[in-house]
Amino acid sequence: MPSQLEQLGSASIIVADSAEFLRLAQFTPQGAVCTRMGVVAALQLPAYAPLMAQTATAHRGQPADAVVDRLLVRFGCELLAAVAGRVCTEVDARLAFDAAGTLACALRLVALYASEGVPRERVMLDIAATWEGVQAAKALAHQGIASNLSLVFGACQAVAAAEAGAAQIAPPVREFGDVAVVADMWRYFKKFGLDTEIMACGFHDTRAVLALAGCDRLALEPALMGQLAASEAPAPRQLDPEAARGCDVKAASYNEPSFRWALNQDALANERLAAGVRERARGAAELERRARAA
Repeated sequence: MPSQLEQLGSASIIVADSAEFLRLAQFTPQGAVCTRMGVVAALQLPAYAPLMAQTATAHRGQPADAVVDRLLVRFGCELLAAVAGRVCTEVDARLAFDAAGTLACALRLVALYASEGVPRERVMLDIAATWEGVQAAKALAHQGIASNLSLVFGACQAVAAAEAGAAQIAPPVREFGDVAVVADMWRYFKKFGLDTEIMACGFHDTRAVLALAGCDRLALEPALMGQLAASEAPAPRQLDPEAARGCDVKAASYNEPSFRWALNQDALANERLAAGVRERARGAAELERRARAA
């Protein structure tokens, strides 16, 4: 009997939600997510700790934010060697309300990957799904650069990201109740034939993962992949594209005022987005602190 991880992989693309590239070979995920908080966590482990000092030494004299970008790309290249698909690299969340700054940071990361011989087809930029982030993703799409709009908690964020041409959105599943929210987004996208994929992420237990079997992508930490790989219990598909196409839902569209109003009216999504941006900003600041100290 195939493991639950293998069963899930037949209906969804499994992505590693971790910067710990040394742990991925046994699971063979088809992509990876490299966030700044994920790199901070990895640097606390002996196997990865030297990467900060090596990167800082190699780029001595450069500003701390430039060293951090180099470090992210270093982790990203290692992840690319461990997975078959794309690596999603996080843009500095302190730019979440600065469309031009987000775009500039994203393009710097793309250029750094190119300098390492990585084609843009294997690079995706992770951007917080604020209105400004959506506009940066739209500009990237016009240049043929894929983006992942993350911290997507509300329907308006999901729809606006798809309208902007984002390759992917990443709604977190932090509580089991979030499964229904993600499933609704997925059904909406399938109903209206949107090309943007949905990558559910942020899982805390396998129960929520199994409830979203069939979602386009599932981003899982190595520990969860290990639990799923160790079980041969049934993991049937839960999200049915055919059923989604027949669901009763109305199409929506957003400009800046209507997006901001809809997000304001969704108090939980609004607060979770704000908290997510603050958390990511702490990760960015911590990496810069370590870069200056290295």
